[in-house]
Amino acid sequence: MKPSRLWAVARKEFVHIVRDPRSLGMAIAIPMLLLVLFGYALTLDVDDVPTVIWDQSGSQTSREFLSRFSGSPYFSIRGYVQNYKELERAIDSGRALVALVVPRDFAQHIESGRTAEVQMIVDGSDSNTATIAMGYADTIAQGYSQDIAVRDIQRIGGQALRLPLDVRPRVWFNADMESKNYIIPGLIAVIMMVIAALLTSLTVAREWERGTMEQLISTPVKGPELILGKLLPYFAIGMFDVLLAVLMGEFVFKVPLRGSVALLFVMAAIFLVGALSLGMLISILTKSQLLASQLAMVLTFLPSFLLSDFMYAISNMPKPIQLITYLIPARYFVVLLKGIYLKGVGLEVLAAQAGLLTAFAAAMVLLANVKFKKKLV
Repeated sequence: MKPSRLWAVARKEFVHIVRDPRSLGMAIAIPMLLLVLFGYALTLDVDDVPTVIWDQSGSQTSREFLSRFSGSPYFSIRGYVQNYKELERAIDSGRALVALVVPRDFAQHIESGRTAEVQMIVDGSDSNTATIAMGYADTIAQGYSQDIAVRDIQRIGGQALRLPLDVRPRVWFNADMESKNYIIPGLIAVIMMVIAALLTSLTVAREWERGTMEQLISTPVKGPELILGKLLPYFAIGMFDVLLAVLMGEFVFKVPLRGSVALLFVMAAIFLVGALSLGMLISILTKSQLLASQLAMVLTFLPSFLLSDFMYAISNMPKPIQLITYLIPARYFVVLLKGIYLKGVGLEVLAAQAGLLTAFAAAMVLLANVKFKKKLV
C-alpha cells in the first residue's frame, strides 16, 4: 500500500465532497439538525399532566387535598367539571389526561377518621404517560394520608407516628432524573451510525453509475488503497461531527461529561470506522446509489434506534430479539457513551464493549476489502 496512491484517492474524494454541497450538507448540517430536533423533541420526562377536577364535596378539606395536585409540578389543572359528561368530553378531546372525582362525603370521612375514596380516571391511550401519572398521583395521595394521620394523632395527644419503613433514595449519575442526560449520548451513537453509513454507501455505487469505476480499475491503485482512500475524508468529517455533537451536548443541552474526553473520541473513532466500512460494504454489494441509500437506512437507523438500548430496554424484549441485539454495534457504543458521560468510568469497566466494538470495526473493514474486486463484472 503506497501512501501516494492512498492520498490521491482521498484527495479525489475530498474534492468531490467540497464541490458537492449536498454531500457536505449531509455530512455536517444534518447530524447537527437531527441532534437539535431529537434532543428537544424526544423526552421521557412527564411534566404538567393535563388534569380536570370534579369536586363534589366542595369543602375546605377537599380543596386542601386538591391543592396538592395544583401545587405539584407534575399536574396542570385545566379546569373543573360538574358532571361525568363534561369529564368524558375533556378526556375524549385530549384536553385532559387525568380526571379526579372527589365524592360528596369526602370531608365527613376524613374528619371521622374513615377511609375516603377518590376516583382517578386516566386516559390509557398513552400507557407510558398514564403509568407515570398514576405513580405521581399515588405519591401525592400517600403524602396527604400520612399528614392526616399525624395530625389526628397529635390532636388526641398521642405519640408521634412512626413509620415502619423509611426509604431514602439516592440517585447516582443523573440526580435530577432528566431524560436528556441519557438521551443525548445515545442520540450521538444513533445519528453517527446513520450518517456515516449513508455517506459511504454512495461512494463506490456512484463510481459505477457514473462510469468512472472503469478508469479507477485501469489505474495501479489497489483495492485496499481505494477503499481506505475513500474512507479517510468521511472519517475526518465524522470526527468533526463528533466534536460538534460533544460541544452541543456540553453547552446547548448541558449534559454532564464526567469521563475521559480522550476515551470518548477514541471509541467514537473506532465506531466511525465500523459504520463507514459498513456503508462502503453496502455500496460495493449494490452498485446502485438508490438501493444503497435505502439499504443503509434500513440496516442502520431502525436497528440503532430500536435495538441498541437507547430508547427501549433490551431486558424487556423477547429472548430472540435480545440475541439479535448483540449484532447491533450501536448497542455497545451507547453503553460506552452513557458510561463515559454519566458514570465517568473507563476501560476497566467498559473493556468488553470496547472490544466488541473494535471487533465489529475490524470485521467491516475486512469484509469491505474482501468483497471489492478490482475488475469489471
